[in-house]
Amino acid sequence: MIDIIKQKICEIEEKEQVKIIYATESGSRAWGFVSPNSDYDVRFIYIRKPEFYLKLEKTKDFIEYEINDIFDINGWDISKTLKLLHSSNPTLFEWANSPYIYKKTEEWTLVQNIMNDYFLSKKALNHYLSTAKNQYNRYLKDDIVKLKKYFYILRPILACKWILNEKTPPPMLFAELVNTQLEKDLKSIVENLVQKKINSQETELIPKIQILNEYIEENFIKLNTIINNLPKSKNNNYKQLNDLFLNLINFKTLY
Repeated sequence: MIDIIKQKICEIEEKEQVKIIYATESGSRAWGFVSPNSDYDVRFIYIRKPEFYLKLEKTKDFIEYEINDIFDINGWDISKTLKLLHSSNPTLFEWANSPYIYKKTEEWTLVQNIMNDYFLSKKALNHYLSTAKNQYNRYLKDDIVKLKKYFYILRPILACKWILNEKTPPPMLFAELVNTQLEKDLKSIVENLVQKKINSQETELIPKIQILNEYIEENFIKLNTIINNLPKSKNNNYKQLNDLFLNLINFKTLY
């Protein structure tokens, strides 16, 4: 399958006339709790020719290549990517920290080298806590729930704990977050749940696990208080990003 994905990356480059500088896996595979019928969430960053960025008309800054039962493949233009980096977009940091990399170039290394300069802890914390709350309110209030939704809620909670403790973007792998941030008395419960998830279908239903629900609700209260008391983060300036952008698109002055 990796060879097929790499071939699709080449197809995108040829069809769209772009250079893909980074391609990775997002979603459950990158988190480490893939199911037998999980699709491949391939994400990529690309660069177009310099003249594309000088057009007067509005230009498209993303590519949606393939979405079906097997693949979900889409990517962002470097201009969109650097703007999102300036605003400390959590999704971009997740892509950058994925353990599954299909393509990585020197250009992407230049981007990675400055990413942590633009990481805003409070913005990331609000993102992860909001994600966990939304998932919990939608999917874990009934007596019978979707197994996979526990991971969609526990992972962002543990990501919040990582950010507060380590002051850096959280890792993608759920196991790393569990090993470093989850209380010892819950680890065996969660690890058993991971094994069940790996061997079940995406729609697997299980009885609500009360001890985990209580843990989740307690952390919503604790994290909400901590985040509200944090000072507002300030965005870094655009100069470093502008310089990098011009370098990446090989911009040459005309005078």
